Amino acid sequence: MSTNPGTLKGKTLFITGASRGIGLAIALRAARDGANIVIAAKTADPHPKLPGTIYTAAKDIEAAGGKALPCVVDVRSEEQVQEAAAKAVATFGGIDILVNNASAIHLTGTVATPMKRYDLMHQINTRGTFLCSQVCIPYLEKAENPHILNLSPPLNMEARWFAPHVAYTMAKFGMSLCVLGMAEELRPQGIAVNALWPRTVIATAAVQNLLGGDGSMAGSRKPEIMGDAAHVILTRPSRECTGNFFVDDEVLASAGVKDLDKYATKPGTPLIPDFFI
Repeated sequence: MSTNPGTLKGKTLFITGASRGIGLAIALRAARDGANIVIAAKTADPHPKLPGTIYTAAKDIEAAGGKALPCVVDVRSEEQVQEAAAKAVATFGGIDILVNNASAIHLTGTVATPMKRYDLMHQINTRGTFLCSQVCIPYLEKAENPHILNLSPPLNMEARWFAPHVAYTMAKFGMSLCVLGMAEELRPQGIAVNALWPRTVIATAAVQNLLGGDGSMAGSRKPEIMGDAAHVILTRPSRECTGNFFVDDEVLASAGVKDLDKYATKPGTPLIPDFFI
């Protein structure tokens, strides 16, 4: 295992939803260091509206310099999560980092939210995060610098963040509540638990489908900003960095990165702030 504090070389990352978007960006940044990536996602066959499968992601990760283990994982399935974690340990010798990135979104008011959608968001976002953490903690306890990173927002308990889409906000804040509780619970074991959220809308296929058309992407940033911010957090000493609700640009500023123009999808366009910030 690598002890160089600034690199993820030789570390094993278990990343949910890593076949595309932010999850893949985090995987690729770690892969450039020579990390091992467990791609725990459910897209084995191409999706009609979303690019990327666990196998295309594996190729990209290996091309970037990492090792990949694609696993078909629906984070709603206890059995699939347990199998993937066991396979990760058998393949790479352990798990150093868990990134809870898998998420479902449906931005509707109370009456307009089908219960099927409500259940999906809560099962993937809150329950999936809890389950993956529960399964990985025994392995993380054995790691040298163990981290859990949830892609979830700061706990801003303001009505305006709940009113337009109560079900979605509750499901995302459930992930953040896991950070609040588990950071304290796992402090004695030295396992860091933090959240990361973007300041602006991030240009992913899922967001484009949601907001409709390419025009919505002009005021967004590329997923790479989240990959770079996650890298800064995950290379910090776990015993000194836990219980934080990080925002991508603040993390990069703390690491000395001030110029964020390279992350803009269309430099010079006013940026669209993300929810919950």
